Amino acid sequence: MSSIPPISTGSSKLDALKQNVTAAAPKKLSGVDLYFRFAFAGAVCCSLTHGGLTPVDVVKTRIQLDPVTYNRGLIGGFRQIIAKDGASALLTGAGPTFAGYFLQGAFKFGGYEYFKQQSISLLGYETAANNRTAVYLASAACAEFFADIALCPLEATRIRLVSEPTFANGLIGGMSKIYKQEGLGAFYSGFGPILFKQVPYTMAKFAVMEKMVEFTYGNLVDKATASGAMQTGVNLGSGVIAGFAAAIVSQPADTMLSKINKTKGLPGEGTTSRLIKIAKELGLRGSYSGIGARLFMVGTLTAGQFAIYGDIKKALGAVGGVEIAK
Repeated sequence: MSSIPPISTGSSKLDALKQNVTAAAPKKLSGVDLYFRFAFAGAVCCSLTHGGLTPVDVVKTRIQLDPVTYNRGLIGGFRQIIAKDGASALLTGAGPTFAGYFLQGAFKFGGYEYFKQQSISLLGYETAANNRTAVYLASAACAEFFADIALCPLEATRIRLVSEPTFANGLIGGMSKIYKQEGLGAFYSGFGPILFKQVPYTMAKFAVMEKMVEFTYGNLVDKATASGAMQTGVNLGSGVIAGFAAAIVSQPADTMLSKINKTKGLPGEGTTSRLIKIAKELGLRGSYSGIGARLFMVGTLTAGQFAIYGDIKKALGAVGGVEIAK
């Protein structure tokens, strides 16, 4: 069957120009091709930012686990760890961090784009646009649930390595030792806290980011004429604010996650009873131990994530998807 010839404008020059513009336009991806690119961009941005901030995470975790000893803030914590264990201790858990957040980033960012699109298809574009905050929150929560299933074993290993520097030598050794000594369930003993931490964190992160980008392009910057550098700058600035919001919302659960993964529970002690016990011991003030280090860390990595994510998406031609912001 022959293809339908293109409609002529009546001018050979305009016809040629139209063909050139059509040929030069980027192919709009969809389906697996599109979401694979979203997932890959998310995997790279999360592994690079979390991995690069491993030293800050080590200090933050030590403050949460032993606030009496590590009571001198972020900079003082760096000095204490270096004096006690050497500079190499600041890279403890780097392997699980890179691997865990590569997987988590793929599920988180790819899943967020996927669930957002499914919400739009289910509700219809107009309804989704009028209720876009709810769409952002629901999509982020669904994506993070699946991301945490992938992340939890690696995060449990990272925390054990940071809390007990002599426990094992790296990712494989740490996971093998935990499995042999405590069984498969030990990797998911912190699944409840990680959900309580990561789901609100991701909901705040994506919703605030979307709102900040919408506000910036609606009031401060013309997106149609913004350069690539300007768009990256918008992602960075919006990401910082989104990161601060996400850190504050999720800090209590982050502290509990560090505590529950520090050591194994007592014989017959369930995860729920351990969480209740830890919460009572911490109190509200104790649950925000290390918040200064975490604000710095999360604000920095969230800004970096959205900047890298946006740039990789453009480089991969991931220009599909549907936006519902005004």
